[in-house]
Amino acid sequence: MAENEQEYDAEVLVVGLGPMGATTALALAKYGVSVRAVTRQRWLADTPRAHITNLRAMEVLRSLGIEDEVKQQATPWEWMGDTLFTTSLTGPEVARMRTWGTGDQRYGDYLKSSPCTMVDIPQTVVEPILVNAAGRAGASISFNTEYLSSRQDETGVSVTLRDRITGYEYVHRYRYVVGADGAKSKVMDDAGLTVEGELARAGTVYAQFRGDLSQYVAHRPSILNWIVNEDAAVGEIGLGLLRAVHPWDHWIAGWGFDVSKGRPDLSEETARERIRAYVGDLDFEPEILSINPWYVNEAVASQYSNGRILCGGDATHRHPPSSGLGSNTCVQDAFNLAWKLAYVVNGDAGEELLTTYSAERAPVGKQIVDRANQSRRDYAPIQQALAPETSEGIHGLEKVRSDTPDGIHARAALVKAFDLKHYEFNAQGVEMNQRYVSTAVIPDDGAEPEVWERDPQLYAQSTTRPGAKIPHAWLVGENGRRVSTLDLVAGGQFTLLTGPSGRAWAHALTDLGHDWAKSIVVGDPGAEDLYLEWAQAREIDEAGAVLVRPDGTVAWRSHQAPQQAADAQAQLRDALAQVLSRPVSTHTAGHKEE
Repeated sequence: MAENEQEYDAEVLVVGLGPMGATTALALAKYGVSVRAVTRQRWLADTPRAHITNLRAMEVLRSLGIEDEVKQQATPWEWMGDTLFTTSLTGPEVARMRTWGTGDQRYGDYLKSSPCTMVDIPQTVVEPILVNAAGRAGASISFNTEYLSSRQDETGVSVTLRDRITGYEYVHRYRYVVGADGAKSKVMDDAGLTVEGELARAGTVYAQFRGDLSQYVAHRPSILNWIVNEDAAVGEIGLGLLRAVHPWDHWIAGWGFDVSKGRPDLSEETARERIRAYVGDLDFEPEILSINPWYVNEAVASQYSNGRILCGGDATHRHPPSSGLGSNTCVQDAFNLAWKLAYVVNGDAGEELLTTYSAERAPVGKQIVDRANQSRRDYAPIQQALAPETSEGIHGLEKVRSDTPDGIHARAALVKAFDLKHYEFNAQGVEMNQRYVSTAVIPDDGAEPEVWERDPQLYAQSTTRPGAKIPHAWLVGENGRRVSTLDLVAGGQFTLLTGPSGRAWAHALTDLGHDWAKSIVVGDPGAEDLYLEWAQAREIDEAGAVLVRPDGTVAWRSHQAPQQAADAQAQLRDALAQVLSRPVSTHTAGHKEE
C-alpha cells in the first residue's frame, strides 16, 4: 500500500478520454495503479478525425495487449497507400503516389523495423477499444463528469468536478492529475502551462457523408484521394480531399477556405455540390452526416508538467492532420508517462523521474508540430507545377499532358514536387527515430554523436544507443513461434538483455531481487536468436547488456562483460538508481542493504 493511500480517492486522475487519456488510463491500470478517468462528454469521439496509426503507435498498442482487436476493426495497411491525385474519382488522373510504406521501394523498410504494420482506424473506433480495455484492466471510467478546477500542494491535488447530469459539484483528492483534455485544456491553464505559436492560421471544411464509391476506388485502394481542379484550389493545400473513413462507403470531403474572410459556407447545398464534383458524378446522392470547419494550429508547449499535474496529447501539441502524427503522438505521450507515474506511485522511483516526461516528450511535440505544418506548405510545388505559366497559359491536367515546353516543365516539376511529399507520406524516420535525452537515460561514456546512414526523416534507424527504442528483431520463443524483442520487454518491467556469455549480468539483476526488473538471456530457450537478427542489431558484444525501460526505450547499456560479478551488480544498481531517481536496494534473501 502506498504511503498516505487512504488520503486519496484514486492515485491518478486522468482528465479526458481521447487517445492520450484513454491510453494513459489503460497503461496505469495494467501497471496496478488505481486510476480514475473522466470526460465531460456523454460518450467518446463523435467525429472520425485522427485515423492514420503508425508503426510506433501500433507497437504501444501491442505492448498493452490490444493490437489484434485494433487490427480487426481497422482498414488494413495494404488498402491505405495508392494515394490518388486526380481531377475526380471518375476523371483523368494526374498522379498516384505509393504512401505509408506500401510501395515497392519502402515496403521492406517498414517490415524490417517493426513486428507491427500500419493501419487506418478512426478515432471513433479506436477510443472505445482503448476505454473498454482500460475498464477491463481496472480503471474507473466516468462520463458526463466535468473538470472544473484543481489546486495542488505538497502531497496531492484537490480537484473540483461536476456531475453534468445532476449538476452536483464535489472535490476529490488525487496524488497526480493527467491533463488530456484537448486543445482547449482547462487542466493546462490551471497548472500554469502554456502553448506558444500560431492558432487558426488556416482553415478547412470537412463534410462527412455516406455513399458507396467502391466502383471508383476498390481497384486502387487508398485512404486519401486528392482532387485537382479549379474549384478545389482554395487555401494553403489548394487541393480537394476525399478521405475514406471506412472502405468504401463512409467518407469525408475536405476543402480549404480563407480564414481572413470569416466563417466559411457550411451549407448542405455547397457540400453536396463539392462532393459530387470530387466524385465526378452529378447524380451521386451522398448522405451528408455533418459539416464542420477545422482550423490549422501551429503551437506547442515547451513544458508539459508542473508539479503533480502532467499534460499531454492535443493539450500540448496542436497541429494539422498532415503526416498523420496526431493520435500517434498522443498514444506515445501516454506510454512514456504511465510507467513513470506507476513507479513513483508504487514507491519504486523518486518524484524527480516525472520531470523526465516533459524533457523527453516536449522535443517530440515540437518536431511533429513543425513537420505537420511543413507538410501542408509542401503542397505549394504541386500547385506551382499545375499553374499556368502566363495569364493566357494552360493549366492543370491539360498542362501536365501537353507536349509543349510548358508541359515538359510541368511534368519535371511534378516529379520534384512528389519527391518532396515523401516527407509527409513515407516519413518513417519521423515516426520511429525519437531519441530521448534526460536523466532517465544514461549515455555511453564518451559516445560520439549518432551517424545517420540515411535521411533520418525518411528512414528508421534502429540502434541500442541509450535514448532510442529497442530494435525489433525476430527471435524464436516457446513452441518454436516467432517473438519480437519488443514482446520480450513488454509488461511494465525493466528488462535486461544479454547473451549466453553475459550471464553475470542476469545473475546480478536477479540478486538485486526486484519484481519490477527481469533479465533475458538471448540464446536460451524462449528467446533463441535463430534468425541471427539480434546479433546484427545489438551493437554490443554478446557478453554485454542492454537495459530497457518499460516503455521500450534503452536506458543504459554495457558493451562488454563485467570484470567481476560484483561489478555487474554495482553497475546495474547505479544505472537503475539514476534512471529511477532514487537508491536501489538489494532485496534478495540475506541481503538487506539500503
